[in-house]
Amino acid sequence: MSRINRAADRLHAKSVTLVARLDRDMRAIMLVWTSAASFACGLRIVITSPGAPLAHNLAALVPYILVVGAPVASLMLAFRWFRDGELLDQPRRSLARIGRWQTIGLSSARTLPLYGSTGFMASLMLGILINVPIRSLEFLAAVPAVTARPQWLGLLSTLMLTDVVLLSSLYCIVFVAALRRVPMFPRLLLLVWAIDIMMQGLIFLVVQHSRDLPASVGPALHDLVSGNAKKVLISVAIWLPYLLLSKRVNLTFRHRTPA
Repeated sequence: MSRINRAADRLHAKSVTLVARLDRDMRAIMLVWTSAASFACGLRIVITSPGAPLAHNLAALVPYILVVGAPVASLMLAFRWFRDGELLDQPRRSLARIGRWQTIGLSSARTLPLYGSTGFMASLMLGILINVPIRSLEFLAAVPAVTARPQWLGLLSTLMLTDVVLLSSLYCIVFVAALRRVPMFPRLLLLVWAIDIMMQGLIFLVVQHSRDLPASVGPALHDLVSGNAKKVLISVAIWLPYLLLSKRVNLTFRHRTPA
């Protein structure tokens, strides 16, 4: 048991270090993201439209500015919105009613060892943040950087752009809520999961009913959006029980302990 305890202590220490670095080095992370994502988007434009005139490339650049800039802007706004973090009010009505819990004050919660966004919470937070580059790469792979396009491709591009900008921004906001121990974090994450699934269904339904959609595009589009929806559902299946039952989550975000 001592070996298991020592291994658990090492893993927890690593999670504490990870969360501290995410908080301390967020400006550097945003700078790295901006540089790497800008390079990838510029490369995508050059590969897709070699030899195109400058005006064409400038027009194609606009969506990629949103892809790169929206997460950064969302992080900056979220840090401002949640600057009071754990001091923000608890929701008036608790939706997590599984188990028997007793409410304690924030000052008491802070003194307990399980308080904080560490442990498994660090893994959840890292997964939320990694969603941003994953979605951006999927967008770069799926949508060509062209301005002259058939109606179905223009519709698909608009929906995919809306999806990547909206969901990347929302996941960044949820990440900051977790990092700052905002009481509304579990509800915000559930809301973003729901929006994510609805966006995948909307993309498929709207483009599927486009009149000039090539027959070969439908199955590929179905695979893309269903794959995205399955990833969200897997995340829900893994993390929803943790959000409801974890002593750390209940202590940190709901300020309550087992009764």
